[in-house]
Amino acid sequence: QVQLVESGGGLVQAGGSLRLSCAASGSIFLFSAMSWYRQAPGRQRELVADITRGGSTNYANFVKGRFTISRDNVKNTVYLQMNSLKPDDTAVYYCNAGMDWGAHYWGQGTQVTVSS
Repeated sequence: QVQLVESGGGLVQAGGSLRLSCAASGSIFLFSAMSWYRQAPGRQRELVADITRGGSTNYANFVKGRFTISRDNVKNTVYLQMNSLKPDDTAVYYCNAGMDWGAHYWGQGTQVTVSS
């Protein structure tokens, strides 16, 4: 059973930074890609960024230039460095891991709140 545990959320002022972590229970090489999603109250869950097994990255337009996704294959952890945070970035952030055959796993989420 794959387990993903997010951490690093919290309350920060606009313009500040946070780094989220997603620790997997096993080797992250198992996953074809790992992603960060977010869901704000009353809104659908949306993709923020993803990183493939080979290290290719993809970002939503609304975070390009501000957020950076990375992975540590030794620690089996994926990170989301978030800089220049805005109140609109307030949401629960979820880690997702995708398998080659299509299965996906989710973490429990971590709250990020950006005050103006």
